[in-house]
Amino acid sequence: MKWVYLAIVVVATAASEILLSWDMKRHGEVDNFHPGRLARVFAGFLQRLPILAAIAFLAVSFVAFLQLLKITDLSFAVPASAASLVLETLLARTLLREPVHWQRWCGTALVALGVLLIAA
Repeated sequence: MKWVYLAIVVVATAASEILLSWDMKRHGEVDNFHPGRLARVFAGFLQRLPILAAIAFLAVSFVAFLQLLKITDLSFAVPASAASLVLETLLARTLLREPVHWQRWCGTALVALGVLLIAA
């Protein structure tokens, strides 16, 4: 069962990060930090479906992580959940068409290797 919870954590976290990144790139930079303007921007974000979906995915990830902690050690759960970084890098490259330089691919490969070592 721990692998199911771990998969939910990894997929839900990656989905949330990709949705947030995609929507923020669509929205553009927030450059006016006046409190009234920030309140309007925040209220606008809460009406955007990708942001709401990202929040829902984060909630699912959090609940699954709590369940994972009930049945396994923290020393497994935290490092193994780093697999979301690998998935996020792959999705950023394929879905968001972000450039991923060789240094990042090397780092992603090291994270993947670390997750494999933890899982063994």
